[in-house]
Amino acid sequence: MMSKDNFLQQFKIEYNVPGEFIEIGAAMYEGVCLNDCIVRLPIKTFNRHGLIAGATGTGKTKSLQLIAESLSKKGVPVLLMDIKGDLSGIAKAAQPNERIMERIHKIGMNYQPSDNSVEFLTLSKQPGTRLRATVSEFGPLLISKVLGLNDTQQGIVALLFKYADDRKLPLLDLKDFKSMLNYINGEGKSEIQQEYGAVSSSSISTILRKVIELEQQGAELFFGEPSFEIDDLVRKDINGRGIISILRLTDIQDKPKLFSTFMLSLLAETYNKMPEIGDQDKPRLCIFIDEAHLIFDEASKQLLDQLETTIKLIRSKGIGIFFITQTPTDIPAAILSQLGLKVQHALRAFTALDRKAIKSASENFPISPYYKTDELLLSLGIGEALVTALNEKGIPTMLTATMMAPPASRMDVLTEDELHMIISRSSIASHYNQVIDSESAYELLRRKMDADEQKDEPSKSVKKETTTTSGTLEKVLKSPVARSVATAIAGALTRSLLGVMGVSTRSRRKR
Repeated sequence: MMSKDNFLQQFKIEYNVPGEFIEIGAAMYEGVCLNDCIVRLPIKTFNRHGLIAGATGTGKTKSLQLIAESLSKKGVPVLLMDIKGDLSGIAKAAQPNERIMERIHKIGMNYQPSDNSVEFLTLSKQPGTRLRATVSEFGPLLISKVLGLNDTQQGIVALLFKYADDRKLPLLDLKDFKSMLNYINGEGKSEIQQEYGAVSSSSISTILRKVIELEQQGAELFFGEPSFEIDDLVRKDINGRGIISILRLTDIQDKPKLFSTFMLSLLAETYNKMPEIGDQDKPRLCIFIDEAHLIFDEASKQLLDQLETTIKLIRSKGIGIFFITQTPTDIPAAILSQLGLKVQHALRAFTALDRKAIKSASENFPISPYYKTDELLLSLGIGEALVTALNEKGIPTMLTATMMAPPASRMDVLTEDELHMIISRSSIASHYNQVIDSESAYELLRRKMDADEQKDEPSKSVKKETTTTSGTLEKVLKSPVARSVATAIAGALTRSLLGVMGVSTRSRRKR
C-alpha cells in the first residue's frame, strides 16, 4: 500500500477539473474523511453514461438525487425513472437536521438547501403528464424486438407496416396493430398474397398472442396519441436550470415487459430525434434508470442487442444514461463496459455466491494501490461509496473512497397535496393528457370490410330468392295433394289432345 502523501498528490492531479464540474463529497483514506479533497466530476463527460450500485439501504438513491439536482443547477435537464416512488422530494428544499449538518462539516462543502423545477410524468392513470407513442413511431424493427419475434415473424410485421403505408392506414395503437394482423390473415389474405407473397397463419397467431401478453401489462395505455415530444424533456426553467422530469413508475414494478418497452422506445426516439453534437461542454440530457435490473430481467436477446447499440451511439447526441441497481452484475457486460462513471456503495456478503459477486464487482474498477477493493466494498458505511469517473480526456480517474454529500433537496416524498399542486402548474400536462382518438387503421379497415359486404349483398339476395323459389316448388311437388292435382290435370290434357285427333279415350265395355 502506498502512503497518504502519494494518495493526496495523485488525487489533486486527477480531480483537478479544468471546466465545469459538480461536487459529490470528499475523499476518504483509511476510513478518515479528507475535507480538503473534494471529489469533483467533470460535467463534460456525463454523456459517457454511468452506474450507481449498492445494497439496499446503503445510500444509492440519495447519491442519484444529489447528482441529478447538481446537474440541474448547472443547466442540464434530467429524466428520473422513479420505480419505488421515493424521488418526488427532489422538488422541495431539504430541512437540515443535526446529522446532515454533521456530515457537511466533515466533508467541508458549502451547503444550501434548495428546491428544483420538476415535471411529473406517468405511463398509466396516475396523476402526471401522460407519455404515449404510436405504433408507427416504434416501426417494424422495434416492435419486433419488443415482442421477441423470430426472423419469419419479423418479416410479417415488416410486411404489415408496408401494407399500412401503401394503403395510408395509420397505425396508432395496439388496436390498429391487431386489426391489421387479423385483416391480412382473413379478408385481405388473397390481396396480400398477390402483392407481397404468402403469410403463415400460425405465425400471425403467435404475433397476436405476444401482443395480447403486452396488453396484459398495460401497454394499451402507452400506445396512442398525442405522442410525447422529446424536446419537452430538454427544457430549462426561467433561471436557466435544467428541468427534472420524474417518471412515476410505482404501479409497473411487476410489469417488466412494459418498462423495457417504454425504455427502448424512449432511447430510440431520443436517438432518432436529436441531432449529432459530439462532445460538448455539457450533455443535453441525462437519464437515470432506477431499479435497472427490471429492464434486463425479461429482455430478449434482440432487445439487449438493441439497447447495447443505442447506448454506444447515443452519447454522440449529448445524452447520458445512468443505471441504478444493487450489483454491477445486474447489468450485461457489454453495456457495463460502456459506463464511464461508477459510484459503488457497500455490498453485503451473506453467502458464498455473494462473496463471488463482490469479487466480480471489485474487478470492474481501476486497480488501486491505496485500497483492497473487495474488502472495502464490505466495510463502506451508509452514504459512502467507491467512485471513479472519466476526466476531460476520457481517461478513468483513480478509484476513490468517498463520503457522499447529502442532497440539498428533501430526502423524503411529497405529500399528495404538494404533488397535485406541482402537477397543476405544469405547462405541458393539459396538452398530453387530452384524449385523442384519430381515425386510423382499425376504423378504416372496418369501413372497407363493410363496403365489401354491401357490394356482395345484391348477388346474395338474387341467389337467396332463386334458392327460395326452387325450394318452395320442390316442396309443392313433393306434396301428395299436389301430385294428385297434377295427375288429374295431366289426364285432362291428354284426353283433350287425343279427342282432337279423333281417338276415343273411353274404355269399351264387354257385352
